[in-house]
Amino acid sequence: MNYNLLIDNLTNPALLFFVLGVFAVYLKSDLEIPENSSKFISLYLLFAIGFKGGQELSHEVFTIEIGWSMLFGVSISSVIPLYSFFILKRKLNVFDAGAIAAAYGSVSAVTFVTAVSYLESQQLSLHGHMVAIMALMESPAIIIGLILISIFNKDESNKINKRSVIHHSFTNGSVLLILGSLIIGYVANAKQAEGIKPFTNDLFKGFLAIFLLDMGITSGRKLKAFFSFGWFPIIFAILIPLFNGSIFAILSSFVTQDITNRFIFAILAASASYIAVPAAMKISVPKANPGLFLPMALAVTFPINITIGMPLYFIIVQNT
Repeated sequence: MNYNLLIDNLTNPALLFFVLGVFAVYLKSDLEIPENSSKFISLYLLFAIGFKGGQELSHEVFTIEIGWSMLFGVSISSVIPLYSFFILKRKLNVFDAGAIAAAYGSVSAVTFVTAVSYLESQQLSLHGHMVAIMALMESPAIIIGLILISIFNKDESNKINKRSVIHHSFTNGSVLLILGSLIIGYVANAKQAEGIKPFTNDLFKGFLAIFLLDMGITSGRKLKAFFSFGWFPIIFAILIPLFNGSIFAILSSFVTQDITNRFIFAILAASASYIAVPAAMKISVPKANPGLFLPMALAVTFPINITIGMPLYFIIVQNT
């Protein structure tokens, strides 16, 4: 095993800012990122990755491999919530099991952005169509999770409005922004893109570091209450992403041999949504406890993926 990959990731400034955020909460510091600034930075990251992906996509020729890759991505997002739900339902109620299953079947745009930065540190670049695949993978898991809750929910007073859920899953801000930026980046020519390159490229890693500092502060605040739910959610939040990332890193070899694409598939499979899914569940399943699925995705799975997961998945795709 190449331990240098793990060491490089553990000393990555972006990750260290995440740790600083958690540490600040532990020290009871008043350090915080203003809410409006945090929202702006998250929108910036989605805009930048979408626009750069669109530029890359404009140089690609649509192939059968890209078509299969899109189908593979949607399949990942549909399959993971199925088996996750039945594992979770053994210990949790139907509402929490469905919400968590949807979160782990959907994707984390911030983990995706961090993975792109990791690839760049390995002198590799993202292929544009993977941005489109990431956006496509947001919604299927939400829909599958809500269908499972509908099937197993025996409480007639808590029925789900499926039409509003489906509409929201395709029009929530993160999906709309990244798809819109992808299209704009695709139609913009090289000269037009050059004009905003300092904003989309040069500032990217700095904004990512500040955003991860904010994520660390948010995670640190949620950890104490989260531990009151016992060991099962913690073990699930550690093992399932590592399992998902590893198994789909291997299975991706049947779709593509490109190392960067396979690595991104692994990251997308391993990540858990803490933006799109909580927003959908708040509207559709108010009985699902955000104090459970939010810390699982943000305070446990996210740091596991950016410390252990990324080097592990990269090693797997290099050697299979």
